[in-house]
Amino acid sequence: MAKLIYSMITSLDGYAEAAEGDLGTGAEDPEVHTFVNDLFRPVGTYLYGRRMYETMVYWETVHGEPDRPPHILQYARDWRAAQKVVYSTTLESVSSARTRIERTFDPEAVRRLKAEAEADLTVDGPNLAAQAIAAGLVDEYHLFVTTSVVGGGKRFFPDGVRLDLRLVEQRVFGTGLIYARYRPR
Repeated sequence: MAKLIYSMITSLDGYAEAAEGDLGTGAEDPEVHTFVNDLFRPVGTYLYGRRMYETMVYWETVHGEPDRPPHILQYARDWRAAQKVVYSTTLESVSSARTRIERTFDPEAVRRLKAEAEADLTVDGPNLAAQAIAAGLVDEYHLFVTTSVVGGGKRFFPDGVRLDLRLVEQRVFGTGLIYARYRPR
């Protein structure tokens, strides 16, 4: 059975999306990006909400841009090789290969997908992840914690959720970004 992983960059105060501005990520650092590449290369399927998909579809065409560094091109190859499922009631079509639209997030369908998958899956974006967390589907949480406090926005963990997690891996990068991987106890 494959794992469902929820992973996002988050501010020091726990926001995956800032109300204003960016999260001060540090993720564009080649060391961090190479780590992310290696971490997610084995992922076979990405589960996205519409907004996250519209952000990530950049990776479908970045290889055509001049002078892109090798770590960027590698991530793009890995992303294009994976399946993508976009949950949206408004998106009419997709602009990437290996991508399909689902109109509703069905926890039982995701359970079946996990059971049948040969490679891990990720759920990306705080809104979609909140549904997966509420359904008890998330097997690992990967946080990339920036050095910024942003004061508001969309939280990494949804309000009202209570989880008892165990830290299984951590790493600090030269930029101050912290990677922390947790599993439910």
